[in-house]
Amino acid sequence: MKQLMDSRAIDDALAKIGSQIIGNHPQLEELALLGIRNKGLELARRICAKINLQAGKELPVGVIDTSLYRDDVNMASRRPVLCGTDVPVAVDHKRIILVDDVLYTGRTIRAALDAITDLGRPMSIHLAVLIDRGHRELPIHADYIGMTISTTRQESVRVLFKKDPAQDEVVLLQEPELLKW
Repeated sequence: MKQLMDSRAIDDALAKIGSQIIGNHPQLEELALLGIRNKGLELARRICAKINLQAGKELPVGVIDTSLYRDDVNMASRRPVLCGTDVPVAVDHKRIILVDDVLYTGRTIRAALDAITDLGRPMSIHLAVLIDRGHRELPIHADYIGMTISTTRQESVRVLFKKDPAQDEVVLLQEPELLKW
């Protein structure tokens, strides 16, 4: 296991993403952050806190459950576990910042886009991720990225939120280590 980011690096990356969002969206009232369940929600909350610190504006934050929109849901070994979508505002005519922890193949993002468009028609949807690790299977790209790394398909990137946020980290796991998770 190799540490890619410690809690300070995560915090700095989220502050950078928050600054970029503010810079690209002067009309903050039009924005809503939607995190992909589970870690995307925590990251969306933290980005919202950074935006609030920098711009004095509390943005609506919600959560998207992609379970029913996954393209692997019909596979025998995958049974969807529904955790629920909770979006506190109408998405129609909003600029949505979709937030996830790791961008890999793009399939989770595609599922989230389907879930959002079932709720309405936003003005735009931009993607913010803490880690972009490549290996896209779909034409998906992130607009806001905390860190870009090169990985192999035998590696995995994990964002680990601890009880004490000062111990949060992002780690890279090699194939033999994945069996322990």
